[in-house]
Amino acid sequence: MSEVIDGFAVVLEPTNLLYCLVGVVIGMLIGVLPGLGPAATIAILLPLTFGLEPVTAIIMLAGIFYGAQYGGTITSVLLRLPGEASSVVTVFDGHALARQGRAGTALGIAAIGSFVGGTLAIVALTFVAPLVAEFALDFGPPEYTALALLGILLVSTISSGGRLRALTAAAIGLLLATVGRDDFTSAERFTLGNLSLADGLDFVPIAMGLFGLGEILYNLEERHRTVHAPATVANVWPSRTDLKQSGGAIGRGSVLGFFLGILPGGGAVLASLAAYALEKRRSKHPERFGNGAIEGVAAPETANNAAATSSFIPLLSLGIPANATMAVIFGALLIQGVTPGPQLITENPELFWGVVNSMYLGNILLLIMSIPLVGLFVRILRIRATVLAPITVLITLVGAYTVNNSVFDIGLVIAFGVLGYLMKKAGFDPGPMVLAFVLGSLLETSLRRSLLLFDGDPTGFVTRPISGVLLAVLIAVILLPAAQLLRRRTQAAPPATAAASLTGATQEPGPAPAAEAEAAATTPATTTTADRTIRREEPHP
Repeated sequence: MSEVIDGFAVVLEPTNLLYCLVGVVIGMLIGVLPGLGPAATIAILLPLTFGLEPVTAIIMLAGIFYGAQYGGTITSVLLRLPGEASSVVTVFDGHALARQGRAGTALGIAAIGSFVGGTLAIVALTFVAPLVAEFALDFGPPEYTALALLGILLVSTISSGGRLRALTAAAIGLLLATVGRDDFTSAERFTLGNLSLADGLDFVPIAMGLFGLGEILYNLEERHRTVHAPATVANVWPSRTDLKQSGGAIGRGSVLGFFLGILPGGGAVLASLAAYALEKRRSKHPERFGNGAIEGVAAPETANNAAATSSFIPLLSLGIPANATMAVIFGALLIQGVTPGPQLITENPELFWGVVNSMYLGNILLLIMSIPLVGLFVRILRIRATVLAPITVLITLVGAYTVNNSVFDIGLVIAFGVLGYLMKKAGFDPGPMVLAFVLGSLLETSLRRSLLLFDGDPTGFVTRPISGVLLAVLIAVILLPAAQLLRRRTQAAPPATAAASLTGATQEPGPAPAAEAEAAATTPATTTTADRTIRREEPHP
């Protein structure tokens, strides 16, 4: 525990305290502004971290990530417009409470749940991450090959936008990772004779283009289509009844969010959806959900903050980013000369424990600021997108130029920005593409080194215990959709068989006239009752 205590000494340095505050404030602001998101913001701010110490830079970027989970709740409740993807399900009951004049209660319980979920996840992170890193010391090239494949596949199958589209985006990301000189033979690949591409595509222009410029263009178009008026906010402190009613949801959301955040492809979005579904399923009155159930706000907001924290475990312990935002932070670590992985805790304990312990302080700052600053955030929501968008684009392009002082990088940002905009318009999620690009070089290098170890025999992956288990999980993930489809067809078969039997029976000598009369008499009554039921339930959301 001495290194953990030393981590608090790192956090309490004035510079790190200041940048922790800056990170969480920027995160809350970004969460309030619908559509931009933490991945885009971190990508835009990457050039600003070059002059900072690695610990200070990552503390700020981490603060942006989990701070955005707090801010996204505000627009979900007040405008029925999620400021962050993980706050989508908060819209259902949060805005319903706002229409009932209880917007303050919804925001208050969301802030409390977020604090509890984030803090419990940090405590678990403190004890779990070192164990994961110690286990990962046994990883070699075959294990990293299987882990990278599993990470890409899980993100692609869980990602929004459909599995086929996500896999297509991941394949494009893997292709982009091969641009440049071959690490083994030094042969140039896909450079088109351009010297700027000889060393490969830089991560920063791709991230700033896809998440920064692309998101700005897409959300600028979306925000022009609808105009919302923020709801009024009164008392923001929940009552004892509200706290008692949401206590169980907060506890379950913390546990569920922590474990889903560790999984590649999980993260805050999946955790919030799963927590909301769990509360609705176990409720004795599920009809309350969607009409202002306080648990429908507490559970997803707790889960998404717990998942945002626990997603640092695979990044810092294994060097595997669990989601798109973690991929951008992974790139920031590499830019700072820090390689995430099992050796990070032993080689850079001040960075590891400094980042982890900064989350304790960051969550306290967010709890203190989130409730009093609601009025300020409501005013920010009234700023026109036509004012914010040009400023953000200018900062993005200037930041891209300052990385390498290269005009070519500005062209890359614009090109990937247009690509990101078109992907969003076509329903493609850029997250799998960025994650596959980050993991692509690791996958290729580990695969080729593994084949050298095995003298070209691919069965060597199966003979090693860890890589064999990971490949078995990989195959299970691939076969799971097929198994689910087969199960649905099997369940649908008995009704079809029964209908065929009934058809065959009617072709035989007809039923007695009395039976026909009875059937004719009961059918209209049943239909009428069903029609009335349907008409009565139609207005229900």
